[in-house]
Amino acid sequence: MRLTQWTDYTLRVLMYCAATEGRAQPVTITEVAEGYGISRSHLMKIVQQLSAQGMLETTRGRGGGMRLMQPATAINIGAVVRATETDFNLVECFDPTTNQCRLSSHCRLKGVLSQAMQAYLAVLDGVTLADLMAPASPTGRGLWPTVAVPRNGAIRTPPQPLPGLPDAPEFE
Repeated sequence: MRLTQWTDYTLRVLMYCAATEGRAQPVTITEVAEGYGISRSHLMKIVQQLSAQGMLETTRGRGGGMRLMQPATAINIGAVVRATETDFNLVECFDPTTNQCRLSSHCRLKGVLSQAMQAYLAVLDGVTLADLMAPASPTGRGLWPTVAVPRNGAIRTPPQPLPGLPDAPEFE
């Protein structure tokens, strides 16, 4: 059970928007792309899809950007994963049109993997976008976002704190 890069980036965009909720300026694609070291053009496609699905409100032009269209508590992670993943066939025998396995009639692996997939999705169904956000620190300052170093190796100034984004050491 592995998420595609598309789903990973989709979740990152949603989390970034949730972490900046309430900020005067909307989040820009460039901001997210630079923050995570992700292709801007790839993110544009993801944001377009999220907008079409009613999860993001987008505004074009100067001062434009994106915001969550619904509260983070209303965005279910299981639904996001189902909407962005294209293939839940863990093994060949999950797809009857391509199944060539000679053990299918005697094998219990398909049933076990199917149960595992259902359990995996059930866990995600119990999680909202708000659940993924770290609580604000006791000092009132936001936590530093966990972002990738830009691919070009350029040195950047430290990012401004974004409330709700997890601190890397917390998850080690």
